[in-house]
Amino acid sequence: MLSEDGPGEGRGGEPESARPVPGFPGAHRIRVATSSGAAYPVEVGPGLLRRLPDLLDEYAPAHRYALIGDKQVMRFHGERVGGVLREADLQVDAVEFPEGEEHKTRTEWARLTDTLLRLGLGRDGCVLALGGGVTGDLAGFVAATYMRGIPVVQLPTSLVAMVDSSVGGKTGVDVPSGKNLVGAFHPPRLVLADTDLTRTLPRAERSQGLVEALKHGAIADPTYLTRIQELAPRLLEGDDGPTAEVVTRSVEIKGRVVGRDEKEGGLRQVLNFGHTLGHALEAASGYRLPHGSAVAVGMVLEARLGERLGITRTGTARQLEAAVRALEVPASPPSGLPLDQALDLLERDKKARKGEVRFVLLDEPGQVHRGKAGSEAWSHPAPAGLIRQVLESSFASGD
Repeated sequence: MLSEDGPGEGRGGEPESARPVPGFPGAHRIRVATSSGAAYPVEVGPGLLRRLPDLLDEYAPAHRYALIGDKQVMRFHGERVGGVLREADLQVDAVEFPEGEEHKTRTEWARLTDTLLRLGLGRDGCVLALGGGVTGDLAGFVAATYMRGIPVVQLPTSLVAMVDSSVGGKTGVDVPSGKNLVGAFHPPRLVLADTDLTRTLPRAERSQGLVEALKHGAIADPTYLTRIQELAPRLLEGDDGPTAEVVTRSVEIKGRVVGRDEKEGGLRQVLNFGHTLGHALEAASGYRLPHGSAVAVGMVLEARLGERLGITRTGTARQLEAAVRALEVPASPPSGLPLDQALDLLERDKKARKGEVRFVLLDEPGQVHRGKAGSEAWSHPAPAGLIRQVLESSFASGD
């Protein structure tokens, strides 16, 4: 586990485990604390969309709602969500943007903001972010900056958004220098993860989202890590029960981390495991390498880096490699990806401190390395030459 005084304790309230949602079999609610002492609910399970109007009335009442999603998600789910709101006599405007990470930009942020202004959305409005991680980041950043900040409700439709990105309040856009380098912390008023919405996901997208769940097991719960690997065939097929189980457990883990450290001053850094190298590889590919695949490779390589440093238990990287392959994602970078560009982007990583690239390292699966007594830290520098060696060896044995 992370530590004996681990996630969820301290400022923001005591940790809270998932509780059943009455009247909705298989659905659970998790309370996530914020640094202000407030909290917001995350509800996970099938059929929960029917609860949206009542939950909005309780947690995010507004004069008007802006439902923001990419064109594909709006085609699949926009009318259904909008219909639920209109049946409850709520005023809602649907706003679309092109799908894909390449559209998570300042240009698209400006266009969406201008659209809301033309629609006349006021300070008494609320943004509903319907979609995956890109939509949550982009629509959340629009909400964080529109009229100096209006409420946002996250309505994740992808597994990566449900298990990870919809929880914690990070919003932002990508820029040429790297991923998510412009953004804001803007916690949602509510997260509603209706797992029925994942039924339209293709198998490959399920794989991508489940990588973040593996990360939660790797940093906090080795039993959960093994459980995901065991459930992989059913999860990739979209089996309802395992899907709700995994989303709920991941939200519990992440909620406890961000409840203690919302703005990444300490403990929240553990959620970056696999992301330091992963983001560099993703950006170096021009975002052609999917985020989940990039993080999967990053976890394996950062475990290998920890083993080379004598910190991580030998065999951990091999265990993670088997786990990510069970999810049908790569464990090494694709051939042709520019190594030098990845290293250059690594140096500009937003998590760097005093010019040093820092990594979350494991002692073993489920246990993050915290450094020596008296100098505890959740992330650690590594020699540039060793980082290059680990990357070069992985490129040489790429998939």
